[in-house]
Amino acid sequence: MGDTLHVHSRSVGLKNLQGEIVEVRGADGEPPYMVRFTDGHEGLVYPGPDCLIQPRSAD
Repeated sequence: MGDTLHVHSRSVGLKNLQGEIVEVRGADGEPPYMVRFTDGHEGLVYPGPDCLIQPRSAD
């Protein structure tokens, strides 16, 4: 938890999405993930090939 999920747009003109993984619902750290996006909404995400997970920094 605390990692950042980046969802890259698959269509021209659509924005990329970014959010923080706030809960892992799968076994052993696997998806689905509950993600809080930068616009404030939350959603359950099964990351696809258009997604990148950036690990939380060790600060």
